[in-house]
Amino acid sequence: MSTRVENQERLTRGIKMAFVDQNRKLDRLIFASSLLPDKASERRFLLLVESIRSFAESLSQAPIWCFTLGDERDLSETARDRLSALNTTFIHFETETEIPRFPFMWKALLSAQAESIAQGKTDVIVWLDTDTIVLQEPKRFLLQDGKSLGCRPVHHTIIGSRYDDPLNLFWTQIYRYCRVPENRIFPMTPHVEGNRIRPYFNAGLLAVRPEKRLLQVWRDNFLEIYKATEFQELYEEDKRYTVFMHQAVLAGTILSALQTNEIEELPPTYNYPLHLYWEDITDHRPSTLEELITFRYEDFFESLEWREKIPAKEQFKQWIAERLLQ
Repeated sequence: MSTRVENQERLTRGIKMAFVDQNRKLDRLIFASSLLPDKASERRFLLLVESIRSFAESLSQAPIWCFTLGDERDLSETARDRLSALNTTFIHFETETEIPRFPFMWKALLSAQAESIAQGKTDVIVWLDTDTIVLQEPKRFLLQDGKSLGCRPVHHTIIGSRYDDPLNLFWTQIYRYCRVPENRIFPMTPHVEGNRIRPYFNAGLLAVRPEKRLLQVWRDNFLEIYKATEFQELYEEDKRYTVFMHQAVLAGTILSALQTNEIEELPPTYNYPLHLYWEDITDHRPSTLEELITFRYEDFFESLEWREKIPAKEQFKQWIAERLLQ
């Protein structure tokens, strides 16, 4: 067995699975996210869970899995009590080797483990970044027959490849390592921009069919290629390649693993970037957040003026304010 395969097995071994009921009826959908060992992540995860339970309507009681790199006991007592009352399942990621210190490697590892555990237990598992809030029933997460992935484009182009431009060296190497067929390239439009880019997906919202093993292949590809010499040189040229390597590998993985007709680009009411609201030049910028299904916010609520800035009605502002004070 190669060293790479051995390392991958050690990195993905040891999940606590005592919660799994083998006789449980297949769920339509399971939500999953990550909780890092810090207070900011704790607060974000609480907002995510409470928004699902409050606003997701027919999906509001779907299982919610919380994958942690720390220990549940690291949470504040208040957070533990609230999450317990909200019927959240904690799954601690254990590994015999240190997780590589590379941007967002943990996201690929944890989402892959979520997908692995979900096989045979749900039709769809939805991986969400913790800075997500659900505002309405996200019914499009229930993928139609023939669809294997529900997703959104990236917010900004940044390192993305413009559709009408030649491939640069970075994306040429991504496509080569991930074995992307040329006939699977199609145009997408970033969430808040008007230009066309080659497929480049946001890693903060992924609705997948577990049996496709898409997130596990993403993890394996990421672990295999992030240290490749060709990429090391590119990281030195532009640090943004390091930061967004995880999403580039995700794009290559999706294009290699799925036929184009298996990919469902969700409407722009999903995964809307609130923190980029004033940069949005598209015609689908919402008048108020209440028009959206889910949105992202990064550090938006860190601002003392968030209540004045947020394009939302007073009822939702109050809902947020009450939870930020808890």
